[in-house]
Amino acid sequence: MSWFKYFSIFLLLVFLLPHETNASKSPPNIVFIVADDLGWNDVGFHGSREIPTPNIDALAYSGVILNNYYVQPICTPSRSAIMSGLNPIHTGLQHDVIYAPSPYGLPLNLTLLPEWLSRLNYRTEAVGKWHLGLCNHSYAPSNRGFDHHYGYWTGHIDYYDHSVILGHMWGYDFRRDMNVARDAYGIYATDLFTTEALSIISVHNTSRPLFLYLAHLAVHSGNPYSPLQAPQDYVNKFLYIKDERRRKFAAMLTKLDDSVGAVVTALRERNMLDDSIIVFTTDNGGPAGGFNDNAASNWPLRGVKASMWEGGVRGSAFVWGPNFVSQPPGTVSDQLYAIEDWLPTLHYIAGGEAGQLPPLDGVNIWPSLSSGAPSPRQHLLHSIDPVFDGAAVRSGDWKLLFNPSGYETYWDRWFGPSGRNETAPETDLSLLIRKIRESPAGVAVLQKNPDALDNITRSRNAAMVNCTATPDEPSFVCRGANLSSACLFHIPSDPCEQNNVASENTDVLNVLLQLTSQYNSTAVPILNAPLDPIANPKYWNYNWNNWLDFPPPPGVNASQLRLEAQESMGLNENLFDVFRFTRKSSAVISAP
Repeated sequence: MSWFKYFSIFLLLVFLLPHETNASKSPPNIVFIVADDLGWNDVGFHGSREIPTPNIDALAYSGVILNNYYVQPICTPSRSAIMSGLNPIHTGLQHDVIYAPSPYGLPLNLTLLPEWLSRLNYRTEAVGKWHLGLCNHSYAPSNRGFDHHYGYWTGHIDYYDHSVILGHMWGYDFRRDMNVARDAYGIYATDLFTTEALSIISVHNTSRPLFLYLAHLAVHSGNPYSPLQAPQDYVNKFLYIKDERRRKFAAMLTKLDDSVGAVVTALRERNMLDDSIIVFTTDNGGPAGGFNDNAASNWPLRGVKASMWEGGVRGSAFVWGPNFVSQPPGTVSDQLYAIEDWLPTLHYIAGGEAGQLPPLDGVNIWPSLSSGAPSPRQHLLHSIDPVFDGAAVRSGDWKLLFNPSGYETYWDRWFGPSGRNETAPETDLSLLIRKIRESPAGVAVLQKNPDALDNITRSRNAAMVNCTATPDEPSFVCRGANLSSACLFHIPSDPCEQNNVASENTDVLNVLLQLTSQYNSTAVPILNAPLDPIANPKYWNYNWNNWLDFPPPPGVNASQLRLEAQESMGLNENLFDVFRFTRKSSAVISAP
C-alpha cells in the first residue's frame, strides 16, 4: 500500500474518531462559596497573620488565587451579577441594595445561573443568603432555578435569633423553600448553613452533578443590638487581638473557615472531591474601620464596602479543582476578571455551549483560569450610580474613578489592621503554615497531591499587595460636581490609589471617560422604589414574607400607607442615606 493510501486511512480515522468537546467532558460538581463582606486582608493568603484561615488558605494555595478580580461595591449588585451574568446597570440594580420591604427584585425575565445548570442536568441547591428579592413568590430562590433553598431572603439576619430590624420594622427571616423554618431559631447561622451543606452532600445522587451555592452570612454584621456575634469559646481563641470588635470578627471568620473545611471533608468522604470545582469569593470589599459597625480589613487597599475604591471592589477569591485546572498549585493570577464572568464560565464548565446563552456582560474565563490563557476581559465597569453620580471603570491597567461612594469622605481612607507585623506566638508564620497543612482542607489536598502545598511562601508573597506608607489624611478624594474631579490610577504600580495621575495622562483619561459614557448609554433605569409599609412583619405574624402574594391585612388601608411612604421617600432618594452608619453615630438601624 502506498504512503498516500496510509495517509488517507490515517486522515479518515482522525476524522471518524470522537473529538473531545466541552459538552463531552464529564461535568464536575460545582461548589460556589460566597463570604459576605469579607475584606481583602481578612484571609491569610493575602499576607495577614492576624487571623488564621487555614482551610481557606489550603484551597487557595493549592488552587488558583485570583489577584486581579473585581466584585461590586455592595451585596445585591454582586449577587445579581453572579446569577445573571450581567452588570447591574443592565438589570436596574446598580444603586443600593434590596431591602426587606422593597417591592422589586432581580427581573423575572432573566434566566439565572441555576436555571441554566438545571438544563444541563445539575441538581441545584442554595444554602444561606439570597438578597435578590422577596416581595412575591416568583422572586424566591426556589422559584429561580434552585431545586431547594435553606436560609434567608433578606440582606442580613441576627446570627442566633435570625431576625431583621429595619427602622421600626422587625421580623423573623429563615426559610426552607417557601416555608418559615422556626426550628432554626437559636442556632448559630454559620453552623446551620454548614450542617445543611453537609446534608446535601451526604444524600446526593452522584449520577448527577451537583451545584451547591453556599452563601454565608459571615462575616456580615447582624442587627445593631449585637452586630458581631460568635460562640464565646471561639472568641476566647483570639485574646491576643486587643480590639474587641476585631476579636469577635476573628471568631466569626474562624467559624466560616471551619465550614469550608467541613464541606471539603464531606466531599472527600463521598468520593466527590476529585470530581469537584470549588469557587470561593467575597461579594464586596470589607466594611473596615467600623463601617456598618464591623471590623473587616482591606489593608493596604483604600476605602471600604459600598465604595468604588479598590478596598470596596477588589475581591478575595480563588478557584480549586486540580483535576480540571492544569496550572500549578498556588498559581497567583493577575489577569483581569469580574464577578459577572461566573455565569458563562460555570455554564461552559458544566458542558454548555456559548451559543445557548443570551448576550451577557460576563465572559468565559475558564481557559484563563484552568490553563493560564490570556483573559478575554480587557475592560470592566466597576459601577455607575446615577443617584450619587458616581462611576468607576477599568481598562487594561488603568482605572477612572469619580465620586466613589454616597458616604462622607472619612471612608475614602486606608483602614487596617495590616496583620503583617504580629508578635503574638499564635501568629508565627511557621505555625500558621503548619495549621494550613493540618487543617481538614489541607489534609484532603495533601492526600490527593503530597506536593500541593510546597509553595505556600512563594504564593503568599506573590498574592500580597505592597504599597508605600499610607497617609493619615488623603490629599484627594476624587469627588466633585463634574467629571473634572475624576481621578486616574495606574493600578499595577499604584494598587493603593495614592497617586492621581489624571493631569499627566490626559489621553488615557479621555479614553476612559469615553468608555464610561459608552457604558452609561446602555444603562437601564434603576428599579429602586419606596419601601412598602405593607411588608411590615407585624402584619404577617412577625415574619418577613412575600407579602405581595396576599391581600392587605384586614383593617389596613394599604393605599394610604403607601402614599404616605412615597411622599416621605422619593424614588430618587439615596436609600443608603436613610440607613447609613457614620463614624460619628452609633448604628441605630441595621446596615444593608
